[in-house]
Amino acid sequence: MRRNSSIPGEIADAAARLSGPFSVYVHIPFCLRKCPYCSFYSIPVGEYDKERYLSLAEKEIRRFGKLFSRGNCAVSTVYVGGGTPTLLSPGEWDSLFGLLKGFLPFSPSPEITAEANPESYSEDHTEVWKKWGVTRVSLGVQSFSDQDLNWLERPHNGERARLALKKAVAANFSVSADLMFGLREQNLRGWKNSVSEAIGLGVHHISLYQLSIDEGCRWSINPPENLPDGYPMYRWSQWYLPRKGFDQYEIASFAKPGHHCRHNLSYWTNAPVLAIGAGAWGYLGNTRYRNGSTVKEYGDTVGKYGCGAVALERLEPEKTFREAAVLLLRTKWGIPFRDFSRRYGKEALQSVILTLRNEAPRDCIDFRGDSLALTRKGMRVANSIWSLII
Repeated sequence: MRRNSSIPGEIADAAARLSGPFSVYVHIPFCLRKCPYCSFYSIPVGEYDKERYLSLAEKEIRRFGKLFSRGNCAVSTVYVGGGTPTLLSPGEWDSLFGLLKGFLPFSPSPEITAEANPESYSEDHTEVWKKWGVTRVSLGVQSFSDQDLNWLERPHNGERARLALKKAVAANFSVSADLMFGLREQNLRGWKNSVSEAIGLGVHHISLYQLSIDEGCRWSINPPENLPDGYPMYRWSQWYLPRKGFDQYEIASFAKPGHHCRHNLSYWTNAPVLAIGAGAWGYLGNTRYRNGSTVKEYGDTVGKYGCGAVALERLEPEKTFREAAVLLLRTKWGIPFRDFSRRYGKEALQSVILTLRNEAPRDCIDFRGDSLALTRKGMRVANSIWSLII
């Protein structure tokens, strides 16, 4: 990615050209402690003043708000993630939403998601979220097994996770639970218990992830050994969750009717995403960009330019359509021929179709006449199929 002092201005110019709906991602970097498998940017709460951080976000939001006041665009989805956003007090949430809704243009029915961790989610959060129109709550459960949670060094136990989910469901949010498989000493029975328990508590959406040890996390230095094969757990989930009314609409996402995450769909369809906060990533037009990767770098950049962007990549046409194809293939809808051809050209579409016809296993691709998508088996080996395109 390119880095120089002109980047904040280039991102501001790209934002000023927006028209139609766009999404906003807000990163809250504070955590009680760093989980050993986490490679997302976060810092211990107390290491940096939260009010000072929100004042930086305010400058960035105000800067974009002035640009959008001249355009024909509107926020369709907001996702406040982290970190642990529920370490913000209700008053700090009140300030954040006041900034977002005070300076950015919103569509009539936006999807607004608040990410929460069980140990810090309270009734007071529910109250302020209801006040500002939050529609979804995504809870980082990971497991209901205390053994799993202790090994993952999560700051909550199974009972706290149950109470948090009950609270969010009772408040009539659309509730999503993150669950993790492929953990040490986890077997299929234990995985089934966590999935079944989440369903029994009334969640509307389940995001399931296999434990991965990415560069930058603590465990990458000394990875855990003898982890179980996650393939049977994922395959069982594909069989079980649809029988409980959950549609697999994306590689890792299962939802009851009407509860698909619209914000995540904006990523998978290459829709515009505005990034707010330290370490946040955005996408505008054919430009991928990143804000300052620490609160200091972010603060210095916002202080100088009113925008936190420090690095960007302008995607060449071929890279753009290939990445777009991979992202679309994450979803059950796959690649719609007419729309893909309109956005990226007929030759781009034919290149993708030809590659998949010639090189992908036939039982992994569903050719539907006017679109193509991965089958369930294809989703289980998606990385191999994506590599054919990229």
